[in-house]
Amino acid sequence: MSERQFTGKHALAMFVAAFGVIITVNLVLAYNAVKTFPGLEVKNSYVASQEFNERLQNHQALGWDVRAEFKGGLLILHITDQTGSPVKVSDLQAVVGRATHVKEDFSPDFTFDGLAYAAPAILGEGNWNIRLLATNHDGTEFTQRIPLYVKG
Repeated sequence: MSERQFTGKHALAMFVAAFGVIITVNLVLAYNAVKTFPGLEVKNSYVASQEFNERLQNHQALGWDVRAEFKGGLLILHITDQTGSPVKVSDLQAVVGRATHVKEDFSPDFTFDGLAYAAPAILGEGNWNIRLLATNHDGTEFTQRIPLYVKG
């Protein structure tokens, strides 16, 4: 019986097969990452950067703190001022969604109960983002992205 020899052709075939698998997996993962990413945060990053300091000063002047929680089927936003008192805003808009895709995004209809804003919601387990736009009675806009983790 003769022994088979490991030749250069065998080595080349092994390297081509191994790197072929690696490259194919990388391409599939990259495609899925790009396909599921929701896109840009702002339409024009230059304009957003020019307005950043003014928005920061407006936020600091308001002195609001925003905290979100999810319990009992309700999404609750606590907006408080510097003294810890609840803030009633003139307008509140929010988009709730996952950080990785937009297919579960929704805009809850919040109502103010004197202490916090609440809206019924169905949130699955995991990380959620609340992109908030609240307008003060003097017209000052307050925007913030509030991360929320829902336990299963």
